[in-house]
Amino acid sequence: MARGMLFDLARPALFAIDPERAHRLTVRALALAGRRGPPAAGALAIDVAGLGFPNPLGMAAGFDKDAEVPDQLLGLGFGFAEVGSITPRPQAGNPRPRLFRLVEDRAVINRMGFNNGGAEVARDRLVRRAGRPGIVGINVGANKDSEDRIADYVAMTRVMAPLASYLAVNISSPNTPGLRALQDEGALTGLLDAVIEARGTTGPPVFLKVAPDLESADIDAIARIALDRKLGALIVSNTTISRPALLSANARETGGLSGAPLRDLAQQRLRDFRKATGGAIPLVGVGGIASAEDAWARIRAGASLVQLYSAMVYGGPGLPRRILRGLEALMRRDGFASIAEAVGSE
Repeated sequence: MARGMLFDLARPALFAIDPERAHRLTVRALALAGRRGPPAAGALAIDVAGLGFPNPLGMAAGFDKDAEVPDQLLGLGFGFAEVGSITPRPQAGNPRPRLFRLVEDRAVINRMGFNNGGAEVARDRLVRRAGRPGIVGINVGANKDSEDRIADYVAMTRVMAPLASYLAVNISSPNTPGLRALQDEGALTGLLDAVIEARGTTGPPVFLKVAPDLESADIDAIARIALDRKLGALIVSNTTISRPALLSANARETGGLSGAPLRDLAQQRLRDFRKATGGAIPLVGVGGIASAEDAWARIRAGASLVQLYSAMVYGGPGLPRRILRGLEALMRRDGFASIAEAVGSE
């Protein structure tokens, strides 16, 4: 039976239980399913930051916080998987409940707070997968109670750089107090200089994940710093603390909003960063992508790669392959020979 049919049968039961428990059950089911190889490079292949991606669709950070199932995610068809966010020390995160489905809006609100098992646990898992094919990015963060957050990012860089296809520096979660202040120009310069030094000259590319809730001056400053530091890419964007009109009873919950209501804001923010960087740095489009049409619009707006997560809650494990089939059809319909050719062509 196809994954999509199984998910359709299981969805009522999954939606009847607590979202966080449902998520844990999903991760365990993937782990039990065993590993499949990553997708082969084909018509959708693209090179970004010196890495050859078999297709531009990735699983965003937050699903596989502790690097339990990156190979299984690649087996679903994703061109890359981003694990984390991982912090130096284990932390429980914020009090429960902290994860909410907004079914009527096809959205999610979370205030998880970087809950994860810490660097040592994740590192051991990633060491065991070393040498396997497939692009696995590692998203790193700082502990909530850290007295020196830059030191946390430096420590994570030293531990994870040898194991990562790319490092994603996450300074944009709204659920760790004060973390987004690292997006300020002075703080960001110091942070990236420290991370790049810790990575060394032979380490993986560094991607920076930013918030959608930015002013134009912030965008220009981040773009300038990213270009000066020759970052591998900007990931645009994290969840939003803004609240568009929502239908769900959970709409008043605090935390970061993701899913369909984030799509237009994330799309606009991507256009803003494309303009601010002049197309000189690759962009990873994230936020509200749930279909091939969404992914194609983000690519045409300037994204070399795209990621999703919340859409999997509603679309199930067959969603990546459905999006990829649709993307290839849209690329050919619009007369492009490759994804790279279509980037920023709107």
